[in-house]
Amino acid sequence: MRVFWGLCLVIALFLGGSEAVAGQLAERLASFPHWHKLVVQVAQGDLVYPDWMAGSWNVTSTLVDAVAPLAPEIVSPGFESNRQTLQQPISFPVRFEEKKLFQSRSFTPTTIQSGVVADRAFNGLSLAKAYLGDAVIAVKVDPQSPNRQITLLKGDRQLVSIVSGRATETPGENQFITTEVFQQFFRTQDSRPYFNEVESTTAYHYFPQSQPTITADQVTAVYLSPQDPDYFAAASRPVALYRYRLEFTSTEDRGSRSSSEL
Repeated sequence: MRVFWGLCLVIALFLGGSEAVAGQLAERLASFPHWHKLVVQVAQGDLVYPDWMAGSWNVTSTLVDAVAPLAPEIVSPGFESNRQTLQQPISFPVRFEEKKLFQSRSFTPTTIQSGVVADRAFNGLSLAKAYLGDAVIAVKVDPQSPNRQITLLKGDRQLVSIVSGRATETPGENQFITTEVFQQFFRTQDSRPYFNEVESTTAYHYFPQSQPTITADQVTAVYLSPQDPDYFAAASRPVALYRYRLEFTSTEDRGSRSSSEL
C-alpha cells in the first residue's frame, strides 16, 4: 500500500476554492498537530489561484514531519515507510496557466471569466513520477470535471481522486491558503478497492523579486472511510498527518511572459 499513500501529495497540491471564515485555515496550520476534520463547502468548478501563481515553476517538496495521532491503536498503511522519507527533498516541474472559466447559474445566462488554474494533468504526472518513477503510466483528468482525476499505475492499478469540498483564504496581497477535501480509492484487479478521505491545507507565500519564488507550508491529513472497521473509533480525527515544506522557483523570464489567450 505504500504506492497509494505516497500519492496523497500528488492529488493534494493543486486543488481548492470557496472562501473560508477569515483566519480559520491559518489557525489550523498554527495548531498542528492538533487536527480535526474541517467542514467545508461542496466543491464546484476549478480553483482560481492568484495571478502570481501563473507560469512554470520547479518545486522542491520536503516532508518535515509525520504524526500518527491515534497510534499505536490505529496506524494508517504505509505510515512507517513514509516516515523514512523525512527531510529528503524531491523536485519536479509544475505549470499554472490562465484560462477562460465558464460559470453557470440557475435562471441566468452562462458567464465567462478568466483565471489562473493548475495544469492538472501535467502537474499530477510530474509529481507522481517524481515520487514513484516508472510505476506511473499516466494521469488523466475528467474533461467534464476538474474535480475528478485518475492516476494509472503499472499492474493495472488505479488511484481515483474526487474533490468533494474546499475553502480558501487570502490573508494578504502575496498570501493564499487553501484547504481541499477529496475522496480516494485505490483499486487493483485482484483485491477489493481501498477507500479513504484526504484533506490538505496549504499556505502559499509569494516573494516578487527579480527571480520570483513561492514558499508553502502544507499539512495533509488522512482519515478513515466508513468502510474501515476502525472508522467510528477514529471519529473526526486523522490517522496520519504529513507536513511538507514546498519551495517554488520560477523557470521562465517573468518579464517576457504573457498570459495564455484561450
